[in-house]
Amino acid sequence: MKKLNWINIWVNVRLLLICIGLISLYSFTLKRNEERKLKASVIEFTANDNLFITREMVNKLLIENKPSAQTIRKENLDLGKLENAINANEMIEKSEVFVSIDGVLKAVVKQKTPIARVVDDAGSFYLDSEGDKMPLSIIHTARVPLVSGVVDENNSKELCKVFRLIHDDDFLKKNIIGIQVLPNGGLIMSNRNFDYQIDFGKPINAERKFNNYKAFFQKAIKDSLLNNYRFINLKFTQQVVCTK
Repeated sequence: MKKLNWINIWVNVRLLLICIGLISLYSFTLKRNEERKLKASVIEFTANDNLFITREMVNKLLIENKPSAQTIRKENLDLGKLENAINANEMIEKSEVFVSIDGVLKAVVKQKTPIARVVDDAGSFYLDSEGDKMPLSIIHTARVPLVSGVVDENNSKELCKVFRLIHDDDFLKKNIIGIQVLPNGGLIMSNRNFDYQIDFGKPINAERKFNNYKAFFQKAIKDSLLNNYRFINLKFTQQVVCTK
């Protein structure tokens, strides 16, 4: 008859008791941690200049309309729900919500980027970098081209390719201040410092057209010719045609 190894049994029992103790301690600590109330809430924007929505507005969404973060218990938090509430705001592109180790509820927020302002009979709104509508802000006014004419779901994505090129180029961003969308889909642009208009044509080959325009502008301003023109035609990608 095989003898029982009481030493091994005792070691295994001790290991089992230690594991049970650790699990109980972890469960107790986790429960206590969940029952704790938050210390505060903090809003961080990925870019701190030109805010279109205040930290107070985002904080109101973050703490679910409660007076303060200190009234919220960790166990009642639904971080996914909070992110969805913030992302539903028309000024916000995306957000990340989390609780720090020291009990602070944090939201890192990225705003939408307005690249044009559309003015029509119904009012005015921005188009963001993705071609979606963005309301005007009572806090800050974006310095972007004013766009008139029909801008809707049928053409906004194509137009935004042109608007993005303007927004991302320092020269074009300072030079182009207005864009008219014609019924045939063509674009007429106005510039900041001179009286001529730019006949851009359809929103195709936009990068090539803008490169032609910048090259023409640099030469014409060097030769002091810009005041002589009324129309700059960019529709032909091989050349720039000017009308006096």
